[in-house]
Amino acid sequence: MMGSQPISSTDDAPADVGPDGAISQHPGEAYFNRELSWLSFNERVLAEADNTKYPLLERLRFLSISGTNLDEFMMIRVAGLVGQVQRGIARPAIDGRTPSQQLSAIRERLEVISDNQQSSWRELHHLLSDAGISVDEDHRLSDEAKDWLQTYFRDEILPVITPQALDPAHPFPFIANEGTGVLFTLNRDADAEQIIEMILIPSGLPRFIRVPGEEAIYVSISSLIQRYASMLFPGFTIEGDGQFRVLRDSDIEVEEEAEDLVRYFRSAIQRRRRGRVIQLEIEEDFDPRAEQILLEQLGIHEAAVIKTDGIIGIDGLAEIVEEDRPDLKFDSYSPRYPERIREHDGDAFSAIREKDIIIHHPYESFEVVVDFIRQAAADPDVVAIKQTLYRAGSQSAVINGLIAAAEAGKSVTAVVELKARFDEEQNLMWASKLERAGVQVIYGFVDWKTHAKVAMVVRREEEGLRTYCHFGTGNYHPITAKVYTDLSFFTADPQLVRDATKMFNFITGYVEPDELEALKIAPINLRDEISSRIDTEIANAKAGRPAAIWIKCNQITDQGIIDRLYEASGAGVMVELIVRGICCLRPGIPGLSENIRVKSIIGRFLEHSRIYAFANGAPMPGEEARVYIASADLMERNLDRRVETLIPITNRTVHDQVLQQVLLANMLDTEQSWWLQSDGSYERVVTDAKPFNCHRYFMTNPSLSGRGGALEAGAVPKLSLRRGGTG
Repeated sequence: MMGSQPISSTDDAPADVGPDGAISQHPGEAYFNRELSWLSFNERVLAEADNTKYPLLERLRFLSISGTNLDEFMMIRVAGLVGQVQRGIARPAIDGRTPSQQLSAIRERLEVISDNQQSSWRELHHLLSDAGISVDEDHRLSDEAKDWLQTYFRDEILPVITPQALDPAHPFPFIANEGTGVLFTLNRDADAEQIIEMILIPSGLPRFIRVPGEEAIYVSISSLIQRYASMLFPGFTIEGDGQFRVLRDSDIEVEEEAEDLVRYFRSAIQRRRRGRVIQLEIEEDFDPRAEQILLEQLGIHEAAVIKTDGIIGIDGLAEIVEEDRPDLKFDSYSPRYPERIREHDGDAFSAIREKDIIIHHPYESFEVVVDFIRQAAADPDVVAIKQTLYRAGSQSAVINGLIAAAEAGKSVTAVVELKARFDEEQNLMWASKLERAGVQVIYGFVDWKTHAKVAMVVRREEEGLRTYCHFGTGNYHPITAKVYTDLSFFTADPQLVRDATKMFNFITGYVEPDELEALKIAPINLRDEISSRIDTEIANAKAGRPAAIWIKCNQITDQGIIDRLYEASGAGVMVELIVRGICCLRPGIPGLSENIRVKSIIGRFLEHSRIYAFANGAPMPGEEARVYIASADLMERNLDRRVETLIPITNRTVHDQVLQQVLLANMLDTEQSWWLQSDGSYERVVTDAKPFNCHRYFMTNPSLSGRGGALEAGAVPKLSLRRGGTG
């Protein structure tokens, strides 16, 4: 974070801070709105689509991701606000805005974001065409290509689409969530009567059709239908057509009285597809009469209507990204397998027994986690496995490992979280498969999500039973593990083992731990531990001792923690925050947060690990610092309504890697970083020093603990924190 100018405030008047650090007046001056902060995050993602340092298809990937992100935001967050408005709920957000005020502000920003997305697409569309990848460009289609497309439409599309007349004699068809379609305005040749027909595009069809051949020519499914609509409507003249797309409320609220979670979620997933319409996206020149029919029949009131002269459904561009053009993508990267494990001939238990291990994904292979479970399944000395499963992916080697263990006669317990948003259906399938194999499947709490990432393996050894634990900051998901930066911590530390056992008993039997030795668990005492560490830094600062807080997480929205950090700033504690996404804390305000800086890193990999470090009376970064990794962000839901873990890192090697390599490298990054300003805007980090890219650093340098004996050989370039430079 060094090497940039200090953040200056746009407001010289100190904020009104109470004796406990809480804001007693004018909350809007002290906090950023959660939803608007999220939109700022997605704008940073979208900005990467315009980053000329990236290969062309990677820029297109960022554009697609911005579309996917925005869709989920509309289906969950905006849908929630619409529901509050409809129920007359006026409870203000952390910044003082009511739900209706938030919706108004969101819609203003949505127009700008939508325009920027289409502007990015126009530029990328042109650049892709120059690079030999065309999308919906008629002039690139040869007669042979047109013949192929017509045949493809007749044989592959025509049999699965159904025209539906929109008139009083036909009920208006149901349009599912994320449903897309085309409306046609037709004149019947026989009597000149005008009718409107709708064609819904089945979700199973691809968004883009690639014409066979070496040249990459793509035609969108909607434009293909428009091109050959005459085959659908013989005897009619097509006067006009237009594409549309619908987003619906997709949140699932769990009722407290739900007795059977499995049955409830199977029903809720079906209801999700029929939720209220939240957004209608249509083409700019959409027929006014057809548009009015859509608005009336879909019951659109508070929903957003987005008109665009570009592509409908930005998220669908992900299909183009898959084009086999390595010259237009990042150089391929193969994660390393930790040499610490190799030094023990692949025996994970032997390596962990020797000393704790930290693995840094995706730079080090997620296969080490899979192998941990596979080895446990095959080891005749392993007697039991327990694991939490929040998201595991559609093809999960971890799940298969648990099944193999159960079929081998071991006691296997899996805590499957049914409330993992948009993965509920997948998790129901896994739960059923696990149960059929003999795994004891637990669904956890009705009110709280089990978000902790923990696996335990109990093994019979000469000295008796020994338990090995894996604690992660990310999910047991082999696909996201290739692009999410996360930490995997392996240990056989007796204190952590005993605490992990109590955590599983808490989830499976609702037995609240009476005393935890090292591990902190939400919602029991994780919040208290973080607050206590902040209080210690405040006390140290007031006593004239070194005081600093370094935090890396994905979101900060909890007002209680934010107010503690404000109090720390007021006491002179230097607070450095690396927050990828939402940040409601407002930095750089005199009298409130002048000692707090916030940056966000957006790059090739998605920063996902959570690290909390406190100086503990000594200079940072140093051996005396208290360092934790966690599954939890600083959000009320994580601290109070989820089962989460906060793991203290005491092993010296692991401590050094997490603090003086992983966290420090993130602080030093200049190439992918944005500073949060006191007015809520973000500005790219600018430095006169040599640029530093933390992702490139980790791709080219092995980890400290994963390298094994090479650590002592000094193989890893040492990072240092210098004022005004990158180290």
